[in-house]
Order: sequence, then structure tokens, then C-alpha cells
Amino acid sequence: MGKKRNKTRVRHGLQGITLCISTALVLILLGMVVFSVFTAHNLSAYVKENLTVTMMLGEDITNPEAQQLCSDLQKRPYISHLTYISKEQALKEQTEAMGTDPSEFLGTNPFVASIELQLKAQYANSDSLKWITKDLKRDTKVTDITYPQDLMDSVNTNLQKINLVLLVLAVLLTCVSFSLINNTVKLGVYARRFTIHTMKLVGASWGFIRRPFLGNAIGIGLLAAVIANLVLAGGIYALYTYEPGVLTVITWQVMAVTGGSVFIFGIVITLLCAYVSVNKFLRMKAGDLYKI
Repeated sequence: MGKKRNKTRVRHGLQGITLCISTALVLILLGMVVFSVFTAHNLSAYVKENLTVTMMLGEDITNPEAQQLCSDLQKRPYISHLTYISKEQALKEQTEAMGTDPSEFLGTNPFVASIELQLKAQYANSDSLKWITKDLKRDTKVTDITYPQDLMDSVNTNLQKINLVLLVLAVLLTCVSFSLINNTVKLGVYARRFTIHTMKLVGASWGFIRRPFLGNAIGIGLLAAVIANLVLAGGIYALYTYEPGVLTVITWQVMAVTGGSVFIFGIVITLLCAYVSVNKFLRMKAGDLYKI
């Protein structure tokens, strides 16, 4: 009798380990999708905020006037960062780039002062730039405004496609993950279907019968989530050691949301699957248990 009980415990333990590993693998996939979605969002914002809009200033503008203009521009809600390039600095940069000083044979500095603007991500699109350009040109000291229109349109189009693909992938993987975890949990409950029936025969309520299965499901979900998060954290660390610059788009918020999502998915899906599976066997009659 003792040996039989020990075998039963070992079998249930192996089922729990199998369920935990299977759930962890599925949660790793889900975590990777969540991570990719939020990282793509940050990458989109990073790319957009690094597109440069150049304001060309009049030849007669003085440095104090340009500095005052920069101070006024900093207050605009759509500007993330700006850099003022004086005529002298522009001449120096071009001299270094060309290897010769243009002012030596022209007799004057041919360059004008300019201000390079980086817009906030939500304003870095064609529609917003139309009214932003009009707003900036209201200042008489501004002679022209240039920005990479084709590049900006291409970036926005490609990022929209990437976000759509990731969204579809997230929905599909969620459905597949639920199905896989549900089947794994169902197998674990199936192995104890006669125990469930025996408890029904002695008058145990459905809530009392479900309680240990739900508690076990929560425990497995938590353990699987911990394993999945450790694997994901290891992957992020490996990515960081290979390219430290990834922390520009992989922020602590992204890691926190990914980790939290894995825990929520792990607990909710295993709990829901266990609840549905136990109820299925609770509704069955004794004769039906032998037919499945």
C-alpha cells in the first residue's frame, strides 16, 4: 500500500514538473512577443526623435538673437531637442570635411547660421510637419526649413507594418499558448479524474474539490513564470553584453512590463485552464470516466 502511494506521488510529481516546464516554454514565447512589441514602440520613438529638421537663419542674424530664438523654440511643445550652429561653426565643420577653407578664395563666409531640431516622436510625421513648418516660418529670421520627407515617410510606413505584424503575432501566440497550456493542464487533471469522482461520492462540494487543483495551478503558474523570466532576463543580458546601446530602447519599463505580463499570463491561464478542466470532470457520470 505504501509503495503504491509513493508511486502515485512520484507520478503526480512528474506530471507537475512536465506541466511546469511546458508552461514555462509557452510563457517564454509570450514574454518574447510582449518584449518585442514594447521594444518596437521604443525603437519607433527613438528613430523618429533622431530625424533632424533644419532651420536656416538669415545672414544678418546675430548670435544673441539666435540664442533668444533658441530659448523661444525650447518652449514649443513639439520640440524635443535643438542644436544651434553659428556661421563660424558651420564654416569650421565644412573646412574640416572638405580639407580646405572656402572663405579663403570666396573672401567671405558663405555659410549661414542654422538650428537643428529633433521633434518629439508623436509629431514626427508628415501631417504634423506641415503645420509645424508654417509655425516656425512665422519668425522673420527664419529663411528656410528642410527635413528628410522621403525618409520620414518611409520610417513611419515601415514602423506601422512592423507594429501590425507584431500585434497579429501576439494575438495568434496568445491563442496557441492558451491551447497548449489548456491541454497540458487537462492531462494533469485527467490523471486524477477518479479521485474527483470519489470526492463527489463522499459528498464533497464542487468548490472543495476544485480548491486543491486551483491552488496547484497557481503554484505551477508562478514557478513557470519565474523560470520564464529568468530565461528572458538571461537573453536580455546576453544582448546587452553584445551591444550595450540596446538599453536606449530596452528600458526598465519594458523589462518590468514584460516580467509582469509573464506572471499574469502564467497565473491567469493555468488557473482558468484548471477551473475549466475540473468542471468538465465534475459534470461527468461514473460511466463516462471510463470512455475517455
